[in-house]
Amino acid sequence: MAQSSSPISAVAERYAASLYELAADAKQVDKVDADLARFEALLAGSDDLRRMTNSPVFSADEQYKAIEAIADKAKITGLVGNFLRVVARNRRLFSIPAMIKAFRRIAAEQRGEVTAEIASAHALTAAQQNELKAALKGVAGKDVSVEVTVDPSLLGGLVVKLGSRQIDTSLKTKLNSLKLALKEVG
Repeated sequence: MAQSSSPISAVAERYAASLYELAADAKQVDKVDADLARFEALLAGSDDLRRMTNSPVFSADEQYKAIEAIADKAKITGLVGNFLRVVARNRRLFSIPAMIKAFRRIAAEQRGEVTAEIASAHALTAAQQNELKAALKGVAGKDVSVEVTVDPSLLGGLVVKLGSRQIDTSLKTKLNSLKLALKEVG
């Protein structure tokens, strides 16, 4: 898989790799993943927390104290609690979402899984996700974990990214293709 060369992704990769190594050594990869998911949910649910992590206005000390209070209140302790504190102290909170994504990718690779990014016009049921996982396992030859996002602009269908492959069955793309074909005819 090609890696982005942006400074943020490089920072995220280094921090995620370090966290994964610590989690693997402590045999706590699943616990770390669960704690990261809890923090990710807090981040997604709070505009103020997102603002604090992304804004350069807050000092490292202010970010550290805020993260410490949030981690304590949410009972995010151990490796992830310490990890969040280190990230805050080093003023790298802005790349926490990328770090979480990189950690999950590394963990999936170590389990022999590949990750498929799926964009859907509406939320998929658990049964639909399981059916997609089974179909993608047949294509990839490995277990597949899925990251589903909802993109109403697709109108219908799916866009599936699996490694370097992309399968676009969205109604939006089909309508754009039809529009181009009609322009060529007329």
